[in-house]
Amino acid sequence: MQPRHIAELILTGFKKHYQLFQKTTAQAPLAFAKRDWQQINEISKLRISYYDDRVNETTKALKQAQLTEQLDEQLWLEVKILYQRFLCFHPQAELAETFYNSVFCRLYHRRYFHNDFIFVQATLKDAPAIPVEAEYRSYFPVVDGLKPTIKRIIEHFDFKAPFVNLERDIRLLVKAFYKQAPDTHHQPWQMRFDILHAPFYRNKAAYIVGRVVSQSGVQPFIIAVLHHEDKGLYLDALLTKSSQMRVIFGFARAYFMVETHAPSAMVRFLNQLMPNKTLAELYNAIGFHKQGKTEFYREFLHHLSHSNDNFIIAPGTPGMVMMVFTLPSFGYVFKVIKDKFGESKPFGRETVLKRYQLVKSHDRVGRMADTIEYSNVVFPLARFDSNLLAQLHKTIGSSMVIEGPWLIIKHLYIERRMTPLNLFLENASEESAADAIEEYGQALKEMIAVNIFPGDMLLKNFGVTRHGRVVFYDYDEICPLTDCNFRRLPEPKTEEQAMATHPWYEVKPEDVFPEEFRLFFSGNQRAKKVFDELHSDLYDPDYWRELQDKIRNGYVADVFPYRKKQRFQQRDGGNNSPATSN
Repeated sequence: MQPRHIAELILTGFKKHYQLFQKTTAQAPLAFAKRDWQQINEISKLRISYYDDRVNETTKALKQAQLTEQLDEQLWLEVKILYQRFLCFHPQAELAETFYNSVFCRLYHRRYFHNDFIFVQATLKDAPAIPVEAEYRSYFPVVDGLKPTIKRIIEHFDFKAPFVNLERDIRLLVKAFYKQAPDTHHQPWQMRFDILHAPFYRNKAAYIVGRVVSQSGVQPFIIAVLHHEDKGLYLDALLTKSSQMRVIFGFARAYFMVETHAPSAMVRFLNQLMPNKTLAELYNAIGFHKQGKTEFYREFLHHLSHSNDNFIIAPGTPGMVMMVFTLPSFGYVFKVIKDKFGESKPFGRETVLKRYQLVKSHDRVGRMADTIEYSNVVFPLARFDSNLLAQLHKTIGSSMVIEGPWLIIKHLYIERRMTPLNLFLENASEESAADAIEEYGQALKEMIAVNIFPGDMLLKNFGVTRHGRVVFYDYDEICPLTDCNFRRLPEPKTEEQAMATHPWYEVKPEDVFPEEFRLFFSGNQRAKKVFDELHSDLYDPDYWRELQDKIRNGYVADVFPYRKKQRFQQRDGGNNSPATSN
């Protein structure tokens, strides 16, 4: 097979993938207009599976074309050079590089996974960049005034549904704009709005995303658009701070669905507004999770080469399913499935893999950390603490290989490092502890509202982020809420039953006794007191059963990635619009 033929075949595979990905994404606006929240979720799930399907197709086509299983080094050096040339002016060049890597890595042994044969480092960084301007339109209030300009911005988007009262909403938005954005207190002729072409869809909301440019600099300009039941659309909130934007694009949120011709240009635009977000995080946020993996790995390699600390066992209570380690100077943890689980875990490796995949494709409502999944990750052996290395041999021996100076882990998950909630509470002030427990209860309520039962709800399985949010990260026992059977604890009828150390009544695997949740706070009466005051409804089986009934009847919760104070006071006929906040 000729080098050009191979390069063209891989690029054709990528083109098919991207077209299908965008075609699927393009279904989101209509689903939003119809308030078909189930379809929104299905679209999101479909997009995640497309990538591997197209890589498998391309790999199969190469094998059918009698490509030798033994690597022809000269051939593939030529293939890579040709492929690079094809990408010089390609609008999705970085994504096409990643697709090439995936195909090659399916075909050949990991000893060839270096920059001669794959794009470990981005090779097109010096190529002409696609101008950011390709992804946005500019609006100038100096021409028509502020209110007419904002109206033009909103009306430019075809949401395929009418607004309940757009004039009212614009008045509220302008008022909020001047209140929230003190840095733009300029006259209308002293500012410009740059608005991305396509809305960002996720869950039950659409977002108009852009920026305000003034003499004071650049800041976000994000409008949340919601449905008021079947009455039409309304503007719900305006966000103008980078910190607010980072929460919306956070690592514990489901991926956005947004159409883009030039992802790199969109990412650069977003990065200007959220400079603390990495390229990996931003690609993940807009749905390109494979590119997010590539960028993260590059960031990881760069960090390794510019640091000298050792990997250690991650702080916190050791789990029965995962071995967790970290690099103190790097803000992530590495999780590997253990060879053997504790006796209380009546399931195996395949179950854990499926549960982590469930989280990947589910609405995470800002309460479940995204995980990056890798195979055959190479680590420098010399950077492993001796205690950690001993534990790895003991707990994940079948998942690791040592080859010379390298330690190779066959399969692992990587996620943001957080402070385990139980450790956080040990050192927290009264106020901070109370806030964290309120967050813990709210996290539970928001997760179950989207049909996720955490299973193991112990405090050690939740983490506290830098922003004080409580996020769940232990997925080995999660299941749909609707699969559970919530029961009251039976009253003992005899003294023997009352004194029994084990349940004297029959307990099935799906049975859950909410009254037992009080045991999660054993040894921490301060936390228990706060939880009892704020979230005692979680002890009541009826609370859980009522929510199950709602979900079975098609209920989809309103959980928004911004605080209640950011929301406009929407009223229609004297009735407040439905609202919850986080």
